[in-house]
Amino acid sequence: MLSTMLVHTLLVVLSSLCVWARKSEPPLSEGGAGLFRGADKYDFAIEVPAAGTECFWHFAHQSGSFYLTYMVQWTTGMANDHRLFVTISSPQGVLEASKNAAVGQMNFQTQVTGFYRICLGNHNNQFGGIRVFLNFGVVYEGIEESKSGREEGEKALHSTLSSIEESVQKLQNQIFHMWRHYNFARMRKGKDHYLLLSNLNYITWWSATQSLVILLSGYLQLVLLKRLFHTDPSRPRC
Repeated sequence: MLSTMLVHTLLVVLSSLCVWARKSEPPLSEGGAGLFRGADKYDFAIEVPAAGTECFWHFAHQSGSFYLTYMVQWTTGMANDHRLFVTISSPQGVLEASKNAAVGQMNFQTQVTGFYRICLGNHNNQFGGIRVFLNFGVVYEGIEESKSGREEGEKALHSTLSSIEESVQKLQNQIFHMWRHYNFARMRKGKDHYLLLSNLNYITWWSATQSLVILLSGYLQLVLLKRLFHTDPSRPRC
């Protein structure tokens, strides 16, 4: 009975060690914010509150090309500054890139493998939020060159296949850059769309206010004219 309990305890300890060894990446609860994993590129919009900061973590391997493109689309509340302070830090906490502008693009080569932190700071507005569109990810160019020796030998034997593979890789890179330009154009189109909506709301409210002022002034003028020609029926007439 005692030996059975010892064997059971030993199996539990070994299984827990195996589970711990498989956790090569930080858990999702680490960092206090959402962690992105499982994809190399993302594009979405987020609203940064007044005087607030939003941070995200993106996993990248070594020798990758990390890119980030952002554009402020509109502001809320009493915000009048469209600039956004954006920083990207390495897994060791080293600042890789930073920018304080309404529109920005950042690119750098990843030196270490791990989660890179992207922070968006709305420090320029204390009483209004900012809606920003993000497009970020990692590109691994020439990743096919780091395969096994058997595949390297096949590439050496089949030069035609190697040239075709290189052409496909170049085509994929060109398509990716076209996709980035398309996303940037979509950001600008979204910004123009929200600017038109803002102008339309401004013109609508301003026109309604002017119409109300005109109607009110006409009513007041009518009342004043009526009082000028008002006569007291109790007083004798000539």
